[in-house]
Amino acid sequence: MIYAVIAAGGIGSRMGNPEKPKQYLKIKDKPIIVHTVEKFFVNSRFEKVIILTPGQWVNYTKEILAKYLPLNEKVVVIQGGSTRNETIMNAIRYIEERDGLDDDTVIVTHDAVRPFVTARIIDENIEAALQYGATDTVVPATDTIVESRDKTVISTIPDRSLMYQGQTPQSFKAKKLKELYLGLTEEEKGILTDACKIFSMKGCPVRLVQGEVHNIKITYPYDLRVAKALLDEEMTGKDA
Repeated sequence: MIYAVIAAGGIGSRMGNPEKPKQYLKIKDKPIIVHTVEKFFVNSRFEKVIILTPGQWVNYTKEILAKYLPLNEKVVVIQGGSTRNETIMNAIRYIEERDGLDDDTVIVTHDAVRPFVTARIIDENIEAALQYGATDTVVPATDTIVESRDKTVISTIPDRSLMYQGQTPQSFKAKKLKELYLGLTEEEKGILTDACKIFSMKGCPVRLVQGEVHNIKITYPYDLRVAKALLDEEMTGKDA
């Protein structure tokens, strides 16, 4: 079975809004999180769409989704963990307790604040995860990447043609991800940046899926303005 796992743990500090996490801010007439969940809700391949939030926002998230989406057992809201990877593990535990895990159980993990993910990206993530076990959505780097180990001077400038910028979804066979994560030391867990690194640290290949430049993560106030323009373009396209 295939599950969408939407991580909604951001607190919005870089958005400058201390009262409400950024995923609940509105673009046009709906909160960002609703725009995002809709992209997965309409995909019939998902058994469930699991949204994970901090404990104090679980009930509020349920209320928001009930307001904008049809009542449906396909969408569930549960508490996330203290880190992104612990949040994903909470989703896997939820799936295992209710439906069990087998070798072909796939999770498609996505940021709640990336509302412009496309059906093509989602479908390619599912297919790549089923075939290869792990996949990351990326776009080629357009800027030169500079590495500085002391944060003062340049250490090296990698070949830009080999560099990519990571997006989400990141998708995995859930049973394998759980096994690898539980096999990490605390030191290894401390240097994780995302779930794909769990696979790469253990020598397991992660397949690349081509993302889209407009699959942006809404982090700063400027991103909200871009998101509104993108949504206008989306809506115009539907009306055309």
